[in-house]
Amino acid sequence: MPFTDVIKSYVKSNTDALIDLLTALAKIPAPSNHEQLRAAFCKTWLEAQGAEGVYIDEALNVVFPMDCDGDRPIAVFMAHSDVVFPDLEELPLRVEEGKIFCPGVGDDTANAAALLMSVKFLLENDLRPKNMGVLFVINSGEEGLGNLKGVRKIVEDFGDRMAEFFTFDAFNCHGVDRAVGSRRFLIEATTQGGHSYNDFGRKNAIAVLAQMITKLYAIPLPQKGKTTFNVGTIEGGTSVNTIAQKAQMLYEFRSDELSSLLQMQDAFDAVLEDCKQSDAKITCTLVGDRPCANDVDEDKMNTLKARAEAASIRHFGQSITYSSGSTDCNIPLFHGIPSLCVGCCFGAGAHTHQEYVEIDSLPKGLGFCMELVLAHF
Repeated sequence: MPFTDVIKSYVKSNTDALIDLLTALAKIPAPSNHEQLRAAFCKTWLEAQGAEGVYIDEALNVVFPMDCDGDRPIAVFMAHSDVVFPDLEELPLRVEEGKIFCPGVGDDTANAAALLMSVKFLLENDLRPKNMGVLFVINSGEEGLGNLKGVRKIVEDFGDRMAEFFTFDAFNCHGVDRAVGSRRFLIEATTQGGHSYNDFGRKNAIAVLAQMITKLYAIPLPQKGKTTFNVGTIEGGTSVNTIAQKAQMLYEFRSDELSSLLQMQDAFDAVLEDCKQSDAKITCTLVGDRPCANDVDEDKMNTLKARAEAASIRHFGQSITYSSGSTDCNIPLFHGIPSLCVGCCFGAGAHTHQEYVEIDSLPKGLGFCMELVLAHF
């Protein structure tokens, strides 16, 4: 049977199993840094399909190596387990009008289900990698302050052998081929505080941060690449008639150019220095650090993109549109490893409680995922 027919046959006979796996996995809570339940589910599921040597590492990645012993080069296929929602109870899921609704169902549960089902095909047919080892990972910590902890661990353990890297984490034939780096800071101000009337004139911690925000928003943007910044939260104080003793905020800047990221760091450091005051203490803690790409072989990147494009046209009937983004690719790209982020479903509403995937896209996405994986078998 021709290669594409084998994929189509498997997809057709396993669409119900794919949907069952997706709905079971999507309900399991998995906030970043608390992915234990999903990790345990995925490990048990893989072992039930016959996978041997599956393990959960210290970062809560579920790792299944196939012929990765010795110093063989390795191809990595990954999809993340965590979602942006803090829920520790079962996530609400409903199916209606040809869609599956659930927080995190597309980002990234549908992609993880497609990858797991691709591994199931390999195990059922006793297939082994041809020219390099293949590492399958359901990884942790992709979202927010997860700070890419999962992929960092994989690169730490296997980076010098990683020849290529795919992460499945996108909707609607959108891909990411350029890394957006970011740095995120928790900034805290502490003052003497006091009564708003009797102690008027003392420093107010909220006002200290407000003055800093004004200066941060006056930083001129670098001209190279796209650079952004944002104060995402600010909180503090005690009451309307109390001079705030403590306040804190979360601030980030991002860029798809390393030189611009470093320029923003210098400007940020200058603002911190300028805001130092004798009657107010300011502390700054780095809580997130995602790097930009370093030099990556352009020909090897184009080879990955050509494979993904051919598979996308074959299974989705359309090309992949690429842009820059912050994904698990940031870490391997920083280390010069050819890497792409692509997706296995159509849907919308990512990072909202109205998130959904289109059921009709799921078998197409499975075929797409399988074709990329099977290039090594």
